Amino acid sequence: MVRVGKRVLALVWASPNSLLGLLIGMVCLATGGRVQIRDGTLEFYGGALRWGFQRMPGGRQIIAMTLGHVILGKSADGLDAARDHERVHVRQFERWGPAMIPAYLLASLAVWLCGGRAYLDNPFEREAYAAASIAQPPPASADRSA
Repeated sequence: MVRVGKRVLALVWASPNSLLGLLIGMVCLATGGRVQIRDGTLEFYGGALRWGFQRMPGGRQIIAMTLGHVILGKSADGLDAARDHERVHVRQFERWGPAMIPAYLLASLAVWLCGGRAYLDNPFEREAYAAASIAQPPPASADRSA
């Protein structure tokens, strides 16, 4: 019973972020995307996500991203490749709840202001890369936007 209670609390605590993910997921479905359920998360892929992830600022392409218990992916193959990494982010959303997005953005800003790479040196990303099987992108020492 305690285990169920903790699980419900984690779902509720992360729910504001999950709702944002669901809204984006609905756009994905409306534009030809797909959805699947994996290990307690909803995974949306394709459709507008594929288009949007290929056109991110700075020329970077995203394979997947997490919002609460919703994982948004460029493709089914991309989700398969990034699933372990994104599961770490799900646990981070369960810990941080509504503060996760501001904390993530502030961490990126702080890292960048200190001369680091806003994405790769972000502590949330470092935790996810350390715990997951997905390969970390190669360092770009002169690129502070990475």
